[in-house]
Amino acid sequence: MKIFLIGFMGCGKSTLGRKLATKLGYDFIDLDHQIEKLVGMSIGAYFAANGEAAFREFERKTLQEFNYPSNCVVATGGGAPCYFDNMAWINKNGTSVYIEMSAAALARRLESGKEKRPLLKDMDQEEMTSFIEKKLEERNPFYLQAGLKVNGISLTPDDLRALILAAV
Repeated sequence: MKIFLIGFMGCGKSTLGRKLATKLGYDFIDLDHQIEKLVGMSIGAYFAANGEAAFREFERKTLQEFNYPSNCVVATGGGAPCYFDNMAWINKNGTSVYIEMSAAALARRLESGKEKRPLLKDMDQEEMTSFIEKKLEERNPFYLQAGLKVNGISLTPDDLRALILAAV
């Protein structure tokens, strides 16, 4: 089974995904890390050098052409489901799980590591919350197409595993 975790940055896709994969005995793939390996630079650097359109195209190609193991947990980038036919592709090729959180909760989580996130590094808590609210409004029509929606607050890998296994 291929499990695709989607949701806004900071919702726990990578952290929960890695732990979930271990519990299931599956491989873990972080799509952003795969892109960084392929392009030989950070996503922020690639974005700055080539622009968002080029990044989104490369992200689509990586998502849809990656040689996934038959049993894996994939943490997608936060924007990946929202471009091209990516969400339809995800749903056709695996089980999609939207880790849902409020803008305020995401902003609190992202505060400590915002210097690593180019879009957020110069924002205070209020600006970050407002930015995330706007982005969630744009992205939720895609995120809500997921086969399973889970609340990310206090979500444990065991809870996530149980919810996924009950849904498939």
